[in-house]
Formats: sequence, C-alpha cells, structure tokens
Amino acid sequence: MTSRSQDELSAFIQSRTALVAPPGCPEVRLHLATAMTSLWQDTEAFMPGVTIPPPYWALAWAGSQALARHLIDNPWLVRGRKVLDFAAGSGIAGIAAAKFGAATVEAYDSDPLARAAVALNAQSNGVIITTVTEDPGKDNRTVSPWEAVLVGDLGYEIAAVQQYLPWLRKLGAQGVLVLLADPGGVYGEGKGMVPLADYEIAIADVSDTGRISTRNATIYRIAG
Repeated sequence: MTSRSQDELSAFIQSRTALVAPPGCPEVRLHLATAMTSLWQDTEAFMPGVTIPPPYWALAWAGSQALARHLIDNPWLVRGRKVLDFAAGSGIAGIAAAKFGAATVEAYDSDPLARAAVALNAQSNGVIITTVTEDPGKDNRTVSPWEAVLVGDLGYEIAAVQQYLPWLRKLGAQGVLVLLADPGGVYGEGKGMVPLADYEIAIADVSDTGRISTRNATIYRIAG
C-alpha cells in the first residue's frame, strides 16, 4: 500500500484537473477533471495497493451544486454556525458555507484524495476548511459538535443512504440543521423530509464526451 503526503496529493490533483467555476455556482472555483476515465486510471497508478473509488471529488455533481447554490442564495441558514460537509467530494457545499458566513467548516470524505481536493479547493477560494479523517456517522453516533450538516450527493449510492440516513434523522431530531440534496428522487418526501427548494443543475457527462446535461435536485431539511 502506498501512502502519499498532502503535498503529493495536492500536486497530483493540480496536474490532472482545471480550476474552473461549475455552471450552477460561478461564485466558487473547483479543481475538476477534464477526462474522467484517464483520471481514474492515473489515480490507480499513483496509489498502487489502495482500493480506489471513482474520483467523485473531480466532478461538480448536481446535488452538491444545488446545495451550494441554496446556501449562496440563503446564507442565513449557515451564518454563524459550526458546519460539517459530509461525504464532501469536491467540498463545494462546505466552501459555499465558508464563503457566506459559517463560523467554522469541517469536511469529511472517506477518500483521501477527496479530502486533499477539499483542502486545495478551499485554499483556491480563500476560505478555511478543516478536513477530518474519522467517519462522523460511524456507529450511528447521535452527539454532534456541529450546528449544521450538509449532505450533497449521498443518494447516488443506496448502501450509503441506508447506512447514514438514520444517523442524519437523529441529528435532525436533536435540532441540528441537516440539509440534504436529492438529485434523483432517491429519498422522496418521507418522514421528516421537508422540501425547501428545487434546482435544475448543469453537469458534465462523466463518459468524457464533454456533453453538458441538466438534472433536477431537491433540497430537503431533515427534521427527524
């Protein structure tokens, strides 16, 4: 197994991405992939012996863009709050929170390259985000040091939804502001799911064709 330093991870990301503004959030700039397939192949070569997930951090997914857009348009939601960007990916939601009034922002993603991308993207936007390596939702913990939890694109993986939604519901029931983006109707308007806004978000095709398509995403507050 190959372990890489933060500087090595950052250099790898910078060498294989472009710093651009995603279409739904021109206020934010991210290091995003221009060729997803080759990036994944390069990542496997860069970190041999490590099980590498797809480089989700290198795309501006519909849910996270919608959540960031919602925070930019409604900064009062996070102003003065301690915020966690959970399953952060590129960190776009946390960056939006940091740029528009959050007291502090932390970010968690299981992928070490994603955590490096969050740190790099935060620096590129002139904000401070602390990345954490321990899973905050591990063992369904119910005590939260955060006043707001942002969840952008968990719904793409049903196993992750089943694992973490009970934890998020418990946080919401305790008064934590839990904002969740649903980009594909995964959650629906179930118990405690309060719809706040709908967005149509432009995203790049993940098959390297360069085609731009749009997806709808709904922002929910989980009230328990």
